[in-house]
Amino acid sequence: MNRVSAKRQARIEAVERLKERLRSAKSVILTEYRGLTVAEITELRQALREGAAEYRVVKNSLTRRAADELGIQGLTPYLAGPTAVAFASGDPVATAKILSAFSKRTPVLQVKAGLVGGRILPREEVLAMAELPPREVLVARLLGLMVAPLGRCGAVLSGPLRGFMICLDQARQKRERSGR
Repeated sequence: MNRVSAKRQARIEAVERLKERLRSAKSVILTEYRGLTVAEITELRQALREGAAEYRVVKNSLTRRAADELGIQGLTPYLAGPTAVAFASGDPVATAKILSAFSKRTPVLQVKAGLVGGRILPREEVLAMAELPPREVLVARLLGLMVAPLGRCGAVLSGPLRGFMICLDQARQKRERSGR
């Protein structure tokens, strides 16, 4: 009886740890790692660590329970077969880029799905997210789009003043020519 309760307690603790990871991660990407060597998994973990993500092999049943307890719907279909999860505490796009690049180099690794902002993303959307430009480039583009109308507005508003100044300058030049 004591042994059974110890196993149950270990499962409860594992579910709590998974819930905390799911709650605190900016994004979660599920992968199938079947066929990867230990060296490849180590290399992937290192790359993800540099990208502010943690890569863990998880038990599907415990992950399903953690997701259900957090109210995350739609994850269950992706929790089949050997599953490893990348919990990203940094930029979600950076994690998707790392996994996408690694899966291109090592086709054995397959992205199953993702969870970003409480929304389940199928494999195709996670891979599309990996094709996005870096965050800094997107922010710069957005700022450019916001500033451009202001610049055009400034040019339009300064037009009458500029016309008035040109008219005054021409009047000054005319007076100088006429000797007044």
